[in-house]
Amino acid sequence: MTDQNNPPSTGTSPQASPPASDQSQFSLKLLNGASIVFAILQSICTAVIAISGLRVLIGMTALAAAYGIHAPARGFHSDAIRLPMMAIALLGSLVNLFVIFRIRSLRRRPASQWRQKPVPLKKLNSERFQILLALVTLFLLAAEWFTHPMVHIVP
Repeated sequence: MTDQNNPPSTGTSPQASPPASDQSQFSLKLLNGASIVFAILQSICTAVIAISGLRVLIGMTALAAAYGIHAPARGFHSDAIRLPMMAIALLGSLVNLFVIFRIRSLRRRPASQWRQKPVPLKKLNSERFQILLALVTLFLLAAEWFTHPMVHIVP
C-alpha cells in the first residue's frame, strides 16, 4: 500500500537554493560591517584633527610661556591654587602608599594566613600600578617644588 497523502519526491532537497532570508541576512551583515569600517575611519580622522589642534595649542602655550616667563604667575598657576593642589596631591599619594603598605602587611601576618585566599594577579598588578602612580606623583611634586622658583623668578 502506498501513502497517497505524501506527494512524490522530485529529487531536489529544500537546501539546494538558499532562501531569500539568508541573502538578506548576508546583505545586512555586509552593510553593518561597512558601517563599522567607515565609523572607525571617521573616528581616526577626528582624532587626527583633534591632535593637530592640540599640538597647535601646546605650541602657542609654550611660545606664550617663553615670552612671558619672568612675569608673575596668574590664573591656575598662582600660589593660591598651586599650593593647595600640591598639598592635596601629596596627601593623596602618601595615603595611597600607606593603605597599600597596610594591606600588604596585614596579608603577611601569620594570624591571617589560615583565612587568606591567594591574591589574584589582577589585584596585585592593580596595587603595583597604584604604587607606581603614587611614586610618579611624588616625583612630579618634588620636581615642581624645586623647579618652580627657578623658572618663575620675578626680576
